Amino acid sequence: MSELAITKVAKPGTLPDESQLGFGRHFTDHMFVMDYETGKGWHSPRIEPYGQFGLEPSAMVLHYGQAIFEGMKAFRQDSQIVLFRTEDYLNRFNRSADILCIPRIDVAVVTKGLKTLLEIDQAWVPAKKGTSLYIRPFIVANDPYVGVKSSDHYKLFIILSPVGAYYAAGFNPVSIRVEDKYVRAIKGGVGEAKTPANYAASLRAQEEAKKEGYAQVLWLDATERKYIEEVGTMNIFFKINGELITPALNGSILGGITRRTVIELAKDWGVPVSEREISIDEVFAANAKGQLEEAFGSGTAAVISPVGELSWKGEKIIINGNQTGPFAQKLFDQVTGIQYGHVPDKHNWIDPVVAI
Repeated sequence: MSELAITKVAKPGTLPDESQLGFGRHFTDHMFVMDYETGKGWHSPRIEPYGQFGLEPSAMVLHYGQAIFEGMKAFRQDSQIVLFRTEDYLNRFNRSADILCIPRIDVAVVTKGLKTLLEIDQAWVPAKKGTSLYIRPFIVANDPYVGVKSSDHYKLFIILSPVGAYYAAGFNPVSIRVEDKYVRAIKGGVGEAKTPANYAASLRAQEEAKKEGYAQVLWLDATERKYIEEVGTMNIFFKINGELITPALNGSILGGITRRTVIELAKDWGVPVSEREISIDEVFAANAKGQLEEAFGSGTAAVISPVGELSWKGEKIIINGNQTGPFAQKLFDQVTGIQYGHVPDKHNWIDPVVAI
């Protein structure tokens, strides 16, 4: 692997108003890039100014969708900029690569490139409460070939985006429609990978749900349309009768890093946790019995997102009076507290990048 080459912008940009960041709309001055060629491997790691890049019209990613991505965050603490669970995210990136027949990355090399990129663009890491720097690694197949096969050439990028809250409503309960018409993924497919096709498959249901006033859709299994899988951009949890329940990873559900964090924290606190099949009927029945205490989603972008309403086949249930539940609040406070350096990091999840 060659040394990391660095080309900086002539005139650095400035961080926008931190109260108006939104999510995924602004990008920093630089990006990390690396190339792959069969027989040569990953090579030419470099940092260069953020900007457009060339693809031939015949590039395979445009026709056959061979691509993967990740989502991570960096945070500004009092005296340093840090990453959260770096190795876990990049190992998941490699899991997605395996599923899409994309060559694995060297996690150490990419981590070094990412940290150098963050050091160069550290002025873009916002400091306002609830803000962070979103990190988007992605790989695209760029062979100029119209034919179905695994590509022999790939490009890896890491771009950075200063962000505020994922949902405009902030940390407040969202309403979710249970999807019983469309399916997103099926066991044996690519459902557990972070690949663009999974998100493209969710758009039609998402658009229909938004027209009806819902923030997200909750996907059921593709075979029986019975068992809960995940929300469009999050894993899902239910607290029923004191037990935390989340669908088991079955090959069609993304193995969320925040999901893993929630499970580990819940076990630390002595809360019973079950990873198993759970049907939508069971959730509605638990609500009818007064046993459904809370529901919430978990994900890198939103962290914890309380669910206040579920709608399924014309029937609606209100969860915890459409208020944020105490367990969801505790989780949110704990995870964000660790990320921003206000709570001790007992699991060594924090990965320092640069002192400030």
